[in-house]
Amino acid sequence: MTKGPVQLDVGVSYGLPRKGLPSAASFRKWAAAAAQGRIRRADLAIRLVDAKEGRALNRHYRGKDYATNVLSFPADLPEGVDLPLLGDLVICAPVVAKEAQDQGKSLAAHYAHLTVHGVLHLLGMDHEDEREAEAMERLEREILAGLGLPDPY
Repeated sequence: MTKGPVQLDVGVSYGLPRKGLPSAASFRKWAAAAAQGRIRRADLAIRLVDAKEGRALNRHYRGKDYATNVLSFPADLPEGVDLPLLGDLVICAPVVAKEAQDQGKSLAAHYAHLTVHGVLHLLGMDHEDEREAEAMERLEREILAGLGLPDPY
């Protein structure tokens, strides 16, 4: 854990109309909450996409032919290159909207959860086994509670 405030430069881009989507400031706040105490400084890109782009990216990078809620792409820098790049998150807006509705969650709370979840992936956390999943979910709950948001699980 690192002390002091995180310096997180978050670029947010929208690959679809912004109506009904959270503001870039909201995504920055959620990402900073996830990174706080875990890194000192980093650059992060978040892109919101439609189902077509989300499906194409998931198919290309994961071999899965459907749009998913969030994709995390950690920065993969060549040895010797020391830049504070954390990576990229791609969030598929139609999938997030459907999940929020199906799960009875507010749209903003679900976006916050997926942003936190994605940033934790970029920081090296995973949920490949039960122990990792429990640790990651516990941390997500703590971060979201700190933002005044409900337990996403």
